[in-house]
Amino acid sequence: MDPTLAAALGGLAGFVTCGFTVLAGRFSERRERQLAEPEPPPALPAGVADVLAVLRSSGIVLDSADAVVKNSPAAVSYGLVRRGELVHAELRQLARQVRRDGQIREVDLELPRGPMGRSSSHMRARVAPLGGQHILLLVEDMTQTRRVEEVRRDFVANVSHELKTPVGGLTLLAEAVQDAKDDPEAVDRFAERMQIEAQRLGQLVKEIVDLSRLQAADALHEPHLVDVAQAVTEAVDHTKVAADAHQIELVSACQPGLAVLGDHDLITTAVRNLIVNAINYSDPDTRVAVTSRRVGELVEITVTDQGQGIPEAEQRRIFERFYRVDAARSRATGGTGLGLAIVKHICANHGGDVTVWSEEGRGSTFTLRLPDASERAETEPVVPPDPHAPARVRGIPQSQQGREPTLHSTITQGDPKA
Repeated sequence: MDPTLAAALGGLAGFVTCGFTVLAGRFSERRERQLAEPEPPPALPAGVADVLAVLRSSGIVLDSADAVVKNSPAAVSYGLVRRGELVHAELRQLARQVRRDGQIREVDLELPRGPMGRSSSHMRARVAPLGGQHILLLVEDMTQTRRVEEVRRDFVANVSHELKTPVGGLTLLAEAVQDAKDDPEAVDRFAERMQIEAQRLGQLVKEIVDLSRLQAADALHEPHLVDVAQAVTEAVDHTKVAADAHQIELVSACQPGLAVLGDHDLITTAVRNLIVNAINYSDPDTRVAVTSRRVGELVEITVTDQGQGIPEAEQRRIFERFYRVDAARSRATGGTGLGLAIVKHICANHGGDVTVWSEEGRGSTFTLRLPDASERAETEPVVPPDPHAPARVRGIPQSQQGREPTLHSTITQGDPKA
């Protein structure tokens, strides 16, 4: 073979071999690189991200490694997801169980709230598979619902308990009357006591109905302009007999021209309940003052007494239904424990609130704050109350004035102004 041709063939063979060697090396590097790099996570099903973005409840999507792929804003707000990770081990455990068997699970959990875990929330979690690789968690905060249920159960239990007292008293008094039928003086005494218990029972039932109506009404159906001074004057007049009976001076001072939008009878009832409450918890030879004034965009009506005051630990509860600071004194004055709860709901229905300041030994100041409508009163007539209209939430009938029940019963915290 020609040496030149042999050399050319040898060079060509070497070039081909070198080329194959380079290609093999590059293929090997590429393969190693592919093995070293993790596979991209599977894509979420179409539309999931859009739904999570507008979801009000907490929605969380986990991948096969329990990492958070997507979550709704509420999941961060409730502390379920922090820095892109699922916080609670209970939820991770649920996700793993669903991943193993594919069964949808729904459970109620009590999960700590916040990084310190000093409070807890009642959560309802529904966990389901989402596609082949993902797990969807829908978590609903049931804390408020649970609280409402507890309040409702307590209310029913309290009503049952409160009704037993006058009903039991009437039963015993009826038996006493029957046994003393030959003693006219005893019959008169027991009959008078039966009337008192019947009035207390009727008042309790009426206030329960009134409170239920106020709770069911989110807003007033036909609000009109109410003259605040007139409502306060009417409330003071209705309680004058009770104040005189307790040897308490009742004074009032109202800024003229104040008006609010609402219901005259309801506002009068709220002020009257606060005045009666102040009278029943004050000592003789003291003063109860009722004032009204405009403060910014609000009208403030305050009732101040010089009574025994309310302990600080009790102030958070005095607006609860059937709650009494002094149960013995409340029974002595015929209290139902619903009056302040009625005041709270009247204020809420008028877009306002009620607060209290009190110090033991220095008395208490209750403040109603209602939106001011005085400017409207300059162009629109203030509608006076119709004396012939049926009462909605009136206190006690005229025939029972002077024996109005005490009205101690959740408080809206605020800075009071005496």
